[in-house]
Amino acid sequence: MFPTPDLVKSYIAAGLDCSHLDVEGDGQHFKAVIVSAAFAGKRPIQRHQIVYAALGDRMREEIHALSMKTLTPEEFQENK
Repeated sequence: MFPTPDLVKSYIAAGLDCSHLDVEGDGQHFKAVIVSAAFAGKRPIQRHQIVYAALGDRMREEIHALSMKTLTPEEFQENK
């Protein structure tokens, strides 16, 4: 059984406080826009590591690929 975008969204939300979270995908490949104050002062690789930590083993076991855009709330407002 493949995970749904809503399920992946719930996994991320359970492990990371997000002010905006959007996940799209086909069950194997997902794209996410993740906005969190936890990303402040972090480089892109550190932001991705935070998301991977929130997903835990699911990244290896359930989710084949995840492309993500990680933003602080301020960056998200600037990019609207």
